Amino acid sequence: MPVPARLPSWAWATGLTVGAIAAVTVLGVQADRGSHPTATSAKPSSTASAQPTPTASVPARVPDGSGTGRRVVYSLGEKRVWLVDASEATRRTFTVWPGSVSPDPGTYTVSSRNAATTGSDGVQIEHILYFAAKDGVSVAFSNAVDGASPPPAASGTRTGGVRMRKADGTALWAFGTVGTTVTVVK
Repeated sequence: MPVPARLPSWAWATGLTVGAIAAVTVLGVQADRGSHPTATSAKPSSTASAQPTPTASVPARVPDGSGTGRRVVYSLGEKRVWLVDASEATRRTFTVWPGSVSPDPGTYTVSSRNAATTGSDGVQIEHILYFAAKDGVSVAFSNAVDGASPPPAASGTRTGGVRMRKADGTALWAFGTVGTTVTVVK
């Protein structure tokens, strides 16, 4: 029986490299054929919580009919705000908790700002941007100082605050100076 010849070290290295590439290729093909996780939308729970539930599919587009140029867009139906810059790019979008009084669809402007006060519901609020009034109730964007979501309004209480999370309130405060257009859509 002949004695096998010893292979040079470069041949071993080449063989190992080819084997590794083949193994990675096989694993890649198997992974491609396997199951893939998919994003699912979180559905709002049926519990009585004022906390909006974020979804995996955030609306990418500003609603049709919301105007042009730099503006804040507030969708009553989606309970969502978009901050749109002059180039029509959405800088931020987020959900909100509307009060019991909502403005009619239309175009408004930020008429005044207040750094902090107590809301009509007794909650300490900040970053208040007033933009509309309806039936004697001022409508304004704001966030709770402690970052809490507002409790459901007591029966018969008329509030015009459109509340948001603290980080969103800070972003809106920086974006929405006096005179900024606010477009309210259904």
